Amino acid sequence: MAERKYKTLKEFYPFYLTEHSDRVCRNLHFVGTTGLFILLVNFILNPTWYNFLFMPLCGYGFAWVGHFFFEKNKPATFQYPGFSLASDFIMYYHILTGQIGRKMEEAKAIIGKG
Repeated sequence: MAERKYKTLKEFYPFYLTEHSDRVCRNLHFVGTTGLFILLVNFILNPTWYNFLFMPLCGYGFAWVGHFFFEKNKPATFQYPGFSLASDFIMYYHILTGQIGRKMEEAKAIIGKG
């Protein structure tokens, strides 16, 4: 079966959420993205190459641990890097505002994984 090609962020995001059904994986994404924001502020205040280098290492490092060890799937970043990055920030917002449970249920209904 051919893998679906997503053309818009709106149609990609439900797929992205269903690839993050494990709570530990989502929490690791949240930790990594929080760390990325902290490192971004640090980079703005102290612009050094290593502060810049640690941003993607923190963001992707936590996320990939979540995928490889808890979710046991391949991160969407490999096939959809732009949509995946944007979706991570959207998911971060949904976790932060307590909407993630409802958004996960909506995504499962759209994708058919529920």
